[in-house]
Amino acid sequence: MTVATSLQSERLVLQGQAGALEALIETPAGDNTTTVSSFGVICHPHPLYGGTMDNKVVWTLARAFQQFGAPTIRFNFRGVGASPGVHDSGRGETDDTLAVVAYGRQRWPGAGLWLAGFSFGGVVTIRAAGSAHPTRLVAVAPGINKTDVSDAAPPACPWLIVQGDADDVVPPAPVIEWARSLSPQPELAVLPGAGHYFHGRINELRDVVLAFMQGPAPR
Repeated sequence: MTVATSLQSERLVLQGQAGALEALIETPAGDNTTTVSSFGVICHPHPLYGGTMDNKVVWTLARAFQQFGAPTIRFNFRGVGASPGVHDSGRGETDDTLAVVAYGRQRWPGAGLWLAGFSFGGVVTIRAAGSAHPTRLVAVAPGINKTDVSDAAPPACPWLIVQGDADDVVPPAPVIEWARSLSPQPELAVLPGAGHYFHGRINELRDVVLAFMQGPAPR
């Protein structure tokens, strides 16, 4: 694992189907297009409840990927921040994610995709995985109680679900039951006493993600 000591930050506008997407690329210092083996795309929580790319869980997921030397793209879905458009219940946001992934693949040709999301963003990553073909996926407290994933095939790559068992926004029992019903099953990490926003537990969340990312490389 490469520990990122400093980051090069770049704010830019990417083109999505509904218009511009406000984005932030953070690259561990010293990396360039010839050394990038993987890049991360991280999706934020529900736009109608204040979710943005600056959410602390989204930030933590980006930092975890960066510790492995991967540049990351955080971005605002349509209708959030400087991204025009209106919320589209996960459908348009999946398209937004795929547009960001396409940009990343153009910028870092041949690099693998690490896809991650929190809450609503976790559901979007699952919905996008069938088209995006990530090499790893992390879904934190995926909001399957508010956004349907029944028509989405389970990701074909190694993937992790992290869920707090004291979550009062995304009920843990349905998430755990759903995760255990999938084939192949994702890795499931349930954090005892952790709420939806992982207050006081953010470092533990990071450590769980880091441990997953250090696992065997996908075949």
